[in-house]
Amino acid sequence: MSSQPARRQVFRIPAAGADVVLVGYFSARQKDFESLMATAATELAAHGARVVARIVQRRGVSDGGARKMGLPYSSRTLLTYGKVREVALACERADADAVIFAASLTERQRRTLTSMLGRPAESLSDILPAD
Repeated sequence: MSSQPARRQVFRIPAAGADVVLVGYFSARQKDFESLMATAATELAAHGARVVARIVQRRGVSDGGARKMGLPYSSRTLLTYGKVREVALACERADADAVIFAASLTERQRRTLTSMLGRPAESLSDILPAD
């Protein structure tokens, strides 16, 4: 057995284009989430991807007050279970190649979402080159 840690395989957008589902996770305090999603879609398109669906998870103030707004719904998936099902359905309908999250994902979230969705789940910041 090798003593080196396993390297994570990162999804790369192919030059010919990939069909991707773009997912945003935003607190209720973030009022400009639509423009942030549009910017993310534009960046993906500039790198050869086709955004075939956009899904947004908003974290409101009703469940536990303002102090929890910055926390994910699930430490395993970032999203609610229902929203994960919605993403999975959008992926199936569009036959998407990958799911790209506007928010950063932990390694655990990447693995869990990739397994649940049956296609790579990555953070936008991890797949686009830093300018």
